[in-house]
Amino acid sequence: MPAPLEEFCGSVFWNASLLAAPQPDLPLCFEQTVLVWIPLGFLWLLAPWQLLPMFKPRTKKSSLTKIYLTKQALTTLLLLTAVAELVFTLAEDFGQYPHPTPASRNPAVQYTNPALYTVTWCLVLLLHDTQRFHQHRDSGPLFLFWILSLLCGVFPFQTLVRKALLGLVPDLPRFSLFLISYGLQLLLLIISAFSDVAPETEEMAKKNPEVTASFLSSITFSWYSRMVLKGYRKPLEMEDLWDLKENVKTQQILSRFDRNMRAEVRKARRELERRRCKRSLREAAPDHRNGLGKAQSQDILVLEEKRPKRKKEEDVGGPSGDYPKAWLAKALIRTFAGNLLKSVAFKVVHDLLVFASPQLLKLLISFVADPTAYAWQGYLYALLLFVTALVQSICLQQYFQLCFLLGMSLRTALMAAVYKKMKNMKNKDQRMKIMNEILSGIKILKLFAWEPSFERQVGEIRVRELKGLLHFTNLQAFSIFIFSCAPFLVSVASFAVYVMVDEKNLLDAQKAFTSISLFNVLRFPMTMLPVVISSLVQTSVSTERLERYLGSGNLDPSAIRRDPSVDCAMQFSEASFAWEQGAEPVIREVTLDIKPGHLVAVVGAVGSGKSSLVSAVLGEMENLKGHINIQGSVAYVPQQAWIQNATLKDNILFGSELDEARYQRVVEACALLPDLKLLPGGDLTEIGEKGINLSGGQKQRVSLARAVYSDADIYLLDDPLSAVDAHVGKQLFEQVLGPDGLLQGKTRILVTHSVSFLPRTDEIVVLVAGAVSEQGSYSTLLANGGAFAQLLSTYGSQEGSTPEGEATAGAAEEQDGGVPETSTEDMPADIVTMTLKREASIQQRVFSRSLSTRSTKSLRKALQAGEVGPKDKQPAEEVTGQRLIEKEAMETGKVKFSLYLRYLRAVGWGFSAWVFITYVAQYAAFVGSNLWLSDWTDDSLRYWNQTYPTSQRDMRIGVFGALGTAQSAFLLAGALLATRGAIRASRILHQQLLSNILRVPMSFFDTTPTGRIVNRFAKDIFTVDETIPMSFRSWLTCFLGISSTLLMICLATPYFALIIIPLGIFYFFLLRYYVSTSRQLRRLDSITRSPIYSHFGETVSGLSVIRAYGHQERFLQHNDRIMDMNQKSVYSWIVSNRWLAVRLEFVGNLVVFSAALLAVITRDNLGSGIVGLSISSALNITQTLNWLVRMTSELETNIVAVERVHEYTEVENEAHWVTEQRPPPGWPSKGEIQITDYQVRYRPGLELVLHGLTCDIGSTEKVGVVGRTGAGKSSLTNCLFRILEAAGGKIVIDGVDISTIGLHDLRQSLTIIPQDPILFSGTLRMNLDPFDQYSDEEIWKALELAHLKTYVLDLPERLSHQVSEAGENLSVGQRQLLCLARALLRKSKILILDEATAAVDLETDHLIQTTIRSEFANCTVLTIAHRLHTIMDSNRVMVLQAGRIVEYDSPERLLQQQGLFSTMAKDAGIVSAQATVL
Repeated sequence: MPAPLEEFCGSVFWNASLLAAPQPDLPLCFEQTVLVWIPLGFLWLLAPWQLLPMFKPRTKKSSLTKIYLTKQALTTLLLLTAVAELVFTLAEDFGQYPHPTPASRNPAVQYTNPALYTVTWCLVLLLHDTQRFHQHRDSGPLFLFWILSLLCGVFPFQTLVRKALLGLVPDLPRFSLFLISYGLQLLLLIISAFSDVAPETEEMAKKNPEVTASFLSSITFSWYSRMVLKGYRKPLEMEDLWDLKENVKTQQILSRFDRNMRAEVRKARRELERRRCKRSLREAAPDHRNGLGKAQSQDILVLEEKRPKRKKEEDVGGPSGDYPKAWLAKALIRTFAGNLLKSVAFKVVHDLLVFASPQLLKLLISFVADPTAYAWQGYLYALLLFVTALVQSICLQQYFQLCFLLGMSLRTALMAAVYKKMKNMKNKDQRMKIMNEILSGIKILKLFAWEPSFERQVGEIRVRELKGLLHFTNLQAFSIFIFSCAPFLVSVASFAVYVMVDEKNLLDAQKAFTSISLFNVLRFPMTMLPVVISSLVQTSVSTERLERYLGSGNLDPSAIRRDPSVDCAMQFSEASFAWEQGAEPVIREVTLDIKPGHLVAVVGAVGSGKSSLVSAVLGEMENLKGHINIQGSVAYVPQQAWIQNATLKDNILFGSELDEARYQRVVEACALLPDLKLLPGGDLTEIGEKGINLSGGQKQRVSLARAVYSDADIYLLDDPLSAVDAHVGKQLFEQVLGPDGLLQGKTRILVTHSVSFLPRTDEIVVLVAGAVSEQGSYSTLLANGGAFAQLLSTYGSQEGSTPEGEATAGAAEEQDGGVPETSTEDMPADIVTMTLKREASIQQRVFSRSLSTRSTKSLRKALQAGEVGPKDKQPAEEVTGQRLIEKEAMETGKVKFSLYLRYLRAVGWGFSAWVFITYVAQYAAFVGSNLWLSDWTDDSLRYWNQTYPTSQRDMRIGVFGALGTAQSAFLLAGALLATRGAIRASRILHQQLLSNILRVPMSFFDTTPTGRIVNRFAKDIFTVDETIPMSFRSWLTCFLGISSTLLMICLATPYFALIIIPLGIFYFFLLRYYVSTSRQLRRLDSITRSPIYSHFGETVSGLSVIRAYGHQERFLQHNDRIMDMNQKSVYSWIVSNRWLAVRLEFVGNLVVFSAALLAVITRDNLGSGIVGLSISSALNITQTLNWLVRMTSELETNIVAVERVHEYTEVENEAHWVTEQRPPPGWPSKGEIQITDYQVRYRPGLELVLHGLTCDIGSTEKVGVVGRTGAGKSSLTNCLFRILEAAGGKIVIDGVDISTIGLHDLRQSLTIIPQDPILFSGTLRMNLDPFDQYSDEEIWKALELAHLKTYVLDLPERLSHQVSEAGENLSVGQRQLLCLARALLRKSKILILDEATAAVDLETDHLIQTTIRSEFANCTVLTIAHRLHTIMDSNRVMVLQAGRIVEYDSPERLLQQQGLFSTMAKDAGIVSAQATVL
């Protein structure tokens, strides 16, 4: 090869003797060929890919910029230099001699190189132009080409400069052209470092500078510096963060993943069918049922394993619960293949370079040991170490960036896919499940004083959880110990074997420290191996769950047909439906034709399948037989209204466009105008989670208004009148549902228990056990004399219909001159509603005093004029109380040192001190073993050409081994102590949080979204459990590791201490800038995660409504938006880590370079052992420096979890549960209540809600409490239970002032049957008796009295029957009866009945009322009346208005007085107290 090249160059290609000199050089031929062709070859190899955009159609070029024009001008000059050189060579050869001989001509290289450069510079001009098709107008390959070209040009450059300095410039024109060309290339490299932003992309660059960042800026993450600076100057907010790139937005990721997921699931299902076929052939079993039952698929993601149910699962899911397997990983790999391949490529380059460093170290040690070596070799090795480390750092950081991005995208894809699946996904684990239920049913817990029982349940689960965590962390400590010791044990064994196998073998520095460096390369993978194994196990478990869940079949909509040829609005054809495939049908062979425009009532007893019939129409059930045909769009009003956490207006519009006229008609017809007047912000008032600040009736009317506004063809109304008062129900029927209402002409299916409306329906369908028993018009069914007629004759008189010509609600109010209220339904028992109203007190006064005789018309005018909205001159500003859920508080600025102390206090001072001592001892042993090894290697020089004494050898091995063993022992002791301390801290912090949350007042839960509290118990407690201990250990390890390494380098080369100072200053400032940004980004991440949880929970609870209205896409889009908000903070945090790592590793690389350089400079005074120690330590420091800042930031970031947990442990508590003053045993024995001048306000500084109530309620007296919305009925209940505390006056029960005793002593002595029947997941027995106070006989007796005994006896597990979350596997009526059973069990002397029997049928209602009258005959009963019929036989009725008792007497006398009560009675169709059976 050299011979042709030498002929080509006209000089020698290689001459090794040129390098064997103090001032080395390379042969001219080598410089003109190899060093020219390397950069050119690199560019020409990658150029085709860079030119591809030119050939893509419809790609538009961006505008010209100054940077672009400068680049093109400089490249043109380069082209001219190449052409000039070629012309000069031609002139030389052909200008001087007319006929030159070959010997006198220039060599071929003088022609080819200028020609090659000419073509290359033309290519560069083209590449610059091609970059105008990209947003990134800077080419990576071109930037690397300039670096390569300049590096290769350094050798000819130094040759020419050296000759010039000696005055030997034989070829001035070429010398000048080379210098000009080299200078132009340097300028082009500098210009390429700047971002070239076109005018078209300026706006985009402001939103996200990454899009237009230059190549250098991208690989060093310099484009992010502005954000770090901003984060240092002020705490970052969401508005400060840059937009996400399109390819990492949720929608983009999901669409890619969804496409691949569908393809892979199809393949997996085919494979599943094949497996099933083989199995069925093998077993000869004809069971071909597919996949998963609905309930099973709903429970897939519950971490709690339900082992006892395995047999049932097998029955449902086919043998062994088979499911489509091994598709998720494939789908993810196909989706993110590009990212994966790129990250693998970067990691491979990095890992190859990792092995280059020990080899360079070996060369450097041999250089120090060899006094004859030339100085330039040492400098070259030092420089190569630096360059290797630099390239290593860049590759590693790009790899990390891609991996984190992949992790983020993967999380997004899976979260979005799970959300899209939109099945009822349960909570993460048992503890979180019970916490969710506690938070949802906190009101019940407080009213029944059940907090200790649930605290104990959570505590027991927590003990099990921490026990598991202790086992896991102990195993982790042992695995860290084993894998950390492995490299050291390998080195001890290797060195011992080496020196003992042959007495001539002496351990020198070169062998020892090269080996140590290679063993250190092993250290990180060995440490990570146990983590990887545990992660793989977790991944496989999660993958199985996700594959089961995402691969399970969706609800099959094929049973719901839309055949336009059928002449019915809805037709059931022998339709049978069940809640699970293979389960007993709940709807049995229903055949039904519903004509367009008809009002059809569906009636039947509790559990007869009325709600199931509606669910079947919505496609929410599994079809067993037959089908349903529907024509037109559907609107749905569920039995329990589903309200979003949005404004009242948004809840009604539900994503539809605003049509002002229609909106006003709907609001008026649904009797919402007075409520709008009452709410602080009108229809722009924010409604809390689950409609927390609306009463049951208001929620139902909003839900109805949503359906009416949607203007659908078919309306499915699942008992919407149950939660409203009789006269409101009548108004809704008249103005909305009935023959003359807004929905006349629409097809309406009305599930109802209200007999009074049945005569005005077109058809009645009677259901018995899921089948249609009777069907026809009201008169037909009466004439038939069947079960329906019998029911009516028995119970119909309860609901006496309104006489002809009776005044409607609005008219009655006008005549009465009272406040135009439409509802006596109870306001919610939560404090916040009244708080809001009192905060808008001016509005309240205007409302209660000056409206007096205004009719509904004036309210409508007020709404049209915008008066019912927020009262403010500036519509953009919010009224006090308009916003319910305040923005989540977020700490800003530096984390207080007291937080660390708080955590360490929870760990225990003893534990903390011992952990620190053991870690320091470990690193002392580490430094000792390294210094000992350095000294040992010097023996090779001491005993050169001598016999190495055996005693010396054994001592060396023994001490080295002993120091290593000490190191390992201290490491294990430290890890185990840290584990114990961390578990102690976890237990204490969780206990403090749980204990305090159960003791905070109700107002806190009303104004704090559940998702926010759940976030504390989920993410923050997880951080305290697992992340903080790891961060603390890692921080301590890194800190002591760096301190010991710097100490060793300073001992080796004392001058290094001078370099530490500037590097330390740079390091400190980097840390300060980064930590403030990173900390705030983690806080933003926590805050933007809460809405995802809340939205997920909200969607799950309203799934049937969302699907009924066909709004899945809108909710998916909203989910995408809130996930993108979270992604912004996560992505920004990922980039901030990379930004820091690149700069820190640069500091680390400078440490390596400095140590190597100092070793070269001072080699005459240093032994090879100490150099080996110094540089091998420095090579280790790069990663450790990075990790220290990462861990400092990680610790600051994660300690925020302690801050967030602490925040909720500081929330002010309600009064003590038990005080020193206890009530007498058996209290209250009589049930006498004296209320004296009782005043209540919701918060100090707000107006009173109850204004000096004074009344006496005698022993065993039955008192009905009535009043229009906001009169104070619920406030009175809350006062009896001290949910609200007195602002004045007192309540005395049986001679005991209730404010003087503990809350639990009070609440356990009273009984309430609440309006919302809330149950908890667990057994039926636990729901009735969480403290195990009662015997089975007592519980069965209570169930019998609550008319549930037969139902429970029929259950396979009877009292151990598992109630699902929120009691979803029981009907609303059955839940209500269980609440009655609770009250019957407790049977205290005072019963508060928040009358809520409207959810049950008439027969059950009658049974409940009879039971209450007989079983609580010897008790004092206060009934908060929703329907006046139920309190007409009370001894007395208390009428409240605006927080005052306005009437208090027997019902007969009050009817005669013609006051507020008699008006309300007229509205309800009651003429006299005897007009009702009850």
